[in-house]
Amino acid sequence: MNIYLNLIWSYFKIGLFGFGGGYAMLSLIEREIVESGWITERMFTDIVAISQMTPGPIGINSATYIGYVVPGESGLTEWYWGILGSIICTLVVVLPSFLLVAYASHYISRHRESNAIKGIFAGLRPVVIGLIAAAALLLMNGENFGTETIDIIKSVSLCIGAFILVYWVKLHPIIVILIAGFAGWFLWSVI
Repeated sequence: MNIYLNLIWSYFKIGLFGFGGGYAMLSLIEREIVESGWITERMFTDIVAISQMTPGPIGINSATYIGYVVPGESGLTEWYWGILGSIICTLVVVLPSFLLVAYASHYISRHRESNAIKGIFAGLRPVVIGLIAAAALLLMNGENFGTETIDIIKSVSLCIGAFILVYWVKLHPIIVILIAGFAGWFLWSVI
């Protein structure tokens, strides 16, 4: 049962300090979950991939999945312990944001033109960009890019190709995902 208290504390911190959305939260999630020894780096990479494929915010999706998996990894193997963990983690990760928005929205709407509010948001923008960049660097590991030179070259080529297709060619991201899936199959299965 102690695992639930640890999950509550970890996801409360993630929800409270996870500014900038799910990608900005990834480094904090990784620090809280992987470094605690609850899951491996490989499982974390898989959770990020699964969370990106499912509808909804990545922070909430990963909380739901980790809440389901971690009790089983801790010895609570019955299905209902995972469901309980999913519910707890999902609720706890959104609770701080809900409370902060409920409290701050009234204040912000009354003082929208205030220099203090403008300064706060101006200060948060670069922090969010830094957190998203940290998440990108966090995901550039051997689990995602491989450890052999040829695998790294293939992975980097796919990243650059996807970037070009989205940024300059302006292809829809779903089409780019489909192309990348086919290219990945071809590069790692056929060649």
